[in-house]
Amino acid sequence: MSATSKVLITLALAAALGAGGWYGYTRYYAAPKAQSQKQMPRMRGIAVRTELAAKEDVELTILALGTVTANQTSKVVSQVQGYLTDVLFKEGDFVNKGDLLAKVDTRQHEASLKQYTGTLAQIKANLANARSTLERYQKLFKTDSVSRQTLDAQIAQVNAYEGNLKSVQGQIESAKVSISYGQIKAPISGYIGIRGVDVGNLVGPSATSAIATITETTPISVIFSVPQASLSQAVAPFRAGEKLSVEVFDQDNRRRLATGAVSAIDNQVDTATGTVRVKAVFDNADGALFPNQFVNVRLVYGTMKDAVVISSSAIQTTSSSQYVFVVKDDGKAYKRVIRQGPSKTTTRVAVLRGLKPGEQIVTVGADSLSDGTPVNIVKEAQVDTSNIAPAGNRRRRGPGGR
Repeated sequence: MSATSKVLITLALAAALGAGGWYGYTRYYAAPKAQSQKQMPRMRGIAVRTELAAKEDVELTILALGTVTANQTSKVVSQVQGYLTDVLFKEGDFVNKGDLLAKVDTRQHEASLKQYTGTLAQIKANLANARSTLERYQKLFKTDSVSRQTLDAQIAQVNAYEGNLKSVQGQIESAKVSISYGQIKAPISGYIGIRGVDVGNLVGPSATSAIATITETTPISVIFSVPQASLSQAVAPFRAGEKLSVEVFDQDNRRRLATGAVSAIDNQVDTATGTVRVKAVFDNADGALFPNQFVNVRLVYGTMKDAVVISSSAIQTTSSSQYVFVVKDDGKAYKRVIRQGPSKTTTRVAVLRGLKPGEQIVTVGADSLSDGTPVNIVKEAQVDTSNIAPAGNRRRRGPGGR
């Protein structure tokens, strides 16, 4: 084979391989890629999420921290000194007023009662005899058969016996009361706590430890403080006879524990804190509130009708103003200065000025915008939120966001 033929054959094979490679590229790579690019939507502007400003009623509230307080707490103590002989209650149980809780040894007082009773009988007999003698002396005195001195002495004797009679009668009543105090009964209804004294210990009015403590939990109160700047909002409707609703939530402010109403507002401002104490009462039938428990308080003092409400995540903050980005029909987001109002929930707030119901505002992605920026409204999964600060913590460097 000649050299020219070998060159031609080599060129033909190279052409065939090139054509096959080009076909494979266009068939299996270039065409699908083009088709994929054709199917993908064209992304225009900054990806954001939006919502429409809504028209809703907003409750006007004051938020505070409060402490659950029992309306009544009573220490169970013995009013008579003696040894504790029996404990009849179970720790943690509910007891009713008048229930027998414990017993104290009163044998000494019972013995005294018997002694006083005997003395009383003796004094009564002596008194009767003295009165009889006095009557006789009075008759004899009229006939000058008894001297004035003898009559006066007998009168004094009768008076002495009468005084002794009253004294012993008082001692008898005191002994009976002391014996009755040996039966220790519940002074109020409520839950009884841990026993503080064991059987066999000496108890009495001067004892350092109570036998137990009873706490009334139905109803129960919550005490909280309201800043003096917000005081007029609560005092005026309360004194006008309106019922001010109060809700209390757990420590994490996630679960509502009870709903009640304001029962009292203190009569002076605490100069150290600039606040006024407020008391709310709850029926607490389910026992959700516990004495000395810390709770989050939400006091409702009115309602703002037909307010413009948006998500708090939409609000941007500078040192001098608050604003949102409103998306117009031209697909661009425009900065709008607003005046924020009261919160409706932890994530939604009212806007007092700057927005109208139905306007579309940016809720996610606003940190990347400036006035007039083109935007692309997408679903949440398509928005990069890795660099977005939590709501309420955003601060931009200038009015234009630059």
